Amino acid sequence: MCTLPKIEIQNYIFPKNLAMLTPFTDDYFMKKAFEEAEAAYEKGEIPVGVVVVINDRIIARGHNLTETLNDVTAHAEMQAITAAAGFLGGKYLHNCTMYITLEPCQMCAGALYWSQISKIVFGASDSTRGYRKFGVQLHPKTEVKSGVLENECGELLKRFFIEKRNLN
Repeated sequence: MCTLPKIEIQNYIFPKNLAMLTPFTDDYFMKKAFEEAEAAYEKGEIPVGVVVVINDRIIARGHNLTETLNDVTAHAEMQAITAAAGFLGGKYLHNCTMYITLEPCQMCAGALYWSQISKIVFGASDSTRGYRKFGVQLHPKTEVKSGVLENECGELLKRFFIEKRNLN
């Protein structure tokens, strides 16, 4: 019988960059949001997807349902805000990050303001209807990061609208 020597690790110094080993990056979570956008695309909805994350855990998902529900407010962000608040048991999304494949519109930016979400990460910019065009202010404590998987997110939207135009 072979026995392995006992290894003492109490004096081992862990590398300071150990956190860098986590697979949970902005790209990782944006890919999850992109999966939601693809689900919207398959339903004939504008392909925008969202995930809400707290402590590296997805607590809510959403995608556009405006056509399905015949409701102009059924944007992906609105679906995810409601689901996340339900999961957390309160209306505020403190310490949460929302990953969105497209820059939020001013309606969704307003809802995100009121939710007091900590961070928003989006993929493609929306120069036509994005909140930044209108100067909408987010909550002062909300961090915003743009351009994560921007090309992939933008290409899905372009493909959707090209196909939509060709059908009409």
